[in-house]
Amino acid sequence: MADLRKRLQRLPSVDAVLRQPEVARLLAEHPRGQVVAAVRRVLAERRRLLRERGGKEDDAKIAVPASEVRAALAEAIRARLRPVINATGVVLHTNLGRSPLPARVVEHLARLAGGFCNLELDLSDGERGERQAAVQDLLCELSGAGGALVVNNNAAAVFLMLRVLAANREAIVSRGQQVEIGGSFRVPDVMRASGARMVEVGTTNKTHLYDYERAIGPDTALILSVHRSNFALVGFTEEPALEALAALARSRGLPLLLDLGTATLLDPVPPELPGAPAPQPALRTGVSLVCFSGDKLLGGPQCGILLGDPGLVTALARDPMARALRVGRLTLAALEATLRLYQDPAAARREIPVLRMLLASSAELKRRARALQRRLRRLAGIESELVPTVGQVGGGSLPELSLPGYGVALRPAGFSAQTLAQWLRQGEPAVLGRLHQERLVLDVRTLIDDSEIGVLAQAVATALLHRSR
Repeated sequence: MADLRKRLQRLPSVDAVLRQPEVARLLAEHPRGQVVAAVRRVLAERRRLLRERGGKEDDAKIAVPASEVRAALAEAIRARLRPVINATGVVLHTNLGRSPLPARVVEHLARLAGGFCNLELDLSDGERGERQAAVQDLLCELSGAGGALVVNNNAAAVFLMLRVLAANREAIVSRGQQVEIGGSFRVPDVMRASGARMVEVGTTNKTHLYDYERAIGPDTALILSVHRSNFALVGFTEEPALEALAALARSRGLPLLLDLGTATLLDPVPPELPGAPAPQPALRTGVSLVCFSGDKLLGGPQCGILLGDPGLVTALARDPMARALRVGRLTLAALEATLRLYQDPAAARREIPVLRMLLASSAELKRRARALQRRLRRLAGIESELVPTVGQVGGGSLPELSLPGYGVALRPAGFSAQTLAQWLRQGEPAVLGRLHQERLVLDVRTLIDDSEIGVLAQAVATALLHRSR
C-alpha cells in the first residue's frame, strides 16, 4: 500500500501536464475545457492501473506524454455516430441503422438540409400548405389506398390507431399475434398505453374465425391483426385468412386494422422474397387501415406509414397525438425521394440498397467476393479464402428466409480473428464482419456497392498495422 501511495503521489498534476509544450499547443487548437478533460481521463486511467496492479509500475507509466493526451482528445471529440461497412450478411442490421438510403435520396437531402424548403408552403399560391401532401399523394398512388399518414415509427402508428379508434373500448387480437419487437416493446403494452382494452382470442397456435365472432360485443371497437414479421409460427397452427377476417369485420360494422410491421411497395412482390408482406393485397381484401415501417423492407427513412380508409386517416391526423408523433422535413424529404423511385419498379430494384442487396444474384455476389479476395491476397500475415455464406434479412423481417451468398474468410497469423474484428471495429471507417470457426468472414452481400470493396480491403490492411505498434 505504501508503494501504491508513493506512485499515486508521483503522478503529475493536471496543470503540470498542461504546461508541457506539446500539450500547450493543443490548448491553442482546441477549447481549454476539452483538453483539460482529456488530461483528466488519462490521469484517471493511470490511477486505475496503479490500483489494479498494486502500484507495481515503472516510471514510464507514471509520466503522461502529450501523445496520450492527444489520443484521448481525438477520441473524445470524434463523432459518436460514424460510418460502418456492413460485412455481416445481415441486410437490415438494426444495430447499424437498418436501411441505408439510396444515393439519389442522399443527394436530395443534401440540397434541402442546408437551407429552407417549402415544408408547409404551397408555392403555387403562397398560402400555407400541408406538410405531408407530397408523400400522401405518392403513397396513395403506389398502394391504391384512399388516405395516407406518416408518423415517426410503426409502433407510433399502431398506438395512434388504437388511441383514436379504440380508447376505453375493446380491441380484439389473437393470442398468437401478441408479438414483441426490438427493445422489449410488446403489442399488449402498446395497446394498454393507447387506452384500448385488449380482448384475447384463440390460443397461441390456433385461432379460428369463430373465436373472433364470439368475442365481438357491444363494446368492441375494432379487430387488430398483427403480422408476425420477426418470428414464424409453424406446425399445428391455424388462423383465418385475411379476406375472411375482413368480411367478418365489415359485416359487424367494425374496422379491421393490420399491423404489417415491415412491407415492400413492389407489387407484385418479387419471387426472390417469398412471403414478404405488402400493403396492396391487404387493402384489396378490405382491410380498413394498414401500417408498416418506412425503413426495413421499404428501404427508406425510419417512420411509420398508415394507409387505408380516408375517413379513418383524417380522424387519426386530427388527433392531438398526431402532432406529437409527426415527422420532420428531412424524414419527409427522404421518404418522398424513396417513393419516387418506386414509381419505376426497375429503378427501385436497381437504386434502393436494401432491394439491391436482397435481390443480388449468386453470380454477382461471387464476382464481388472474388474481387475482394484478390485485394486481400496481397496482404502479408493473413490467409483469405472464398467461402459460401448464409445471410439474413434482419430487422424483424422475413425470419424464415435465408440468403445464400459469398464472402471472404480471414485467418490472421500470430493473433486471433477476434482481435482482428476488434481492430476493424475501431477503424475509420469501422468494419463489422462475422466470426465463424476462428475466422472472420466478410460477407459481400451487404456492401453498398463495388466501391466499398476497395475501402474494405484498405481497412483490413490498416488494421494489420496494429501488429507493429
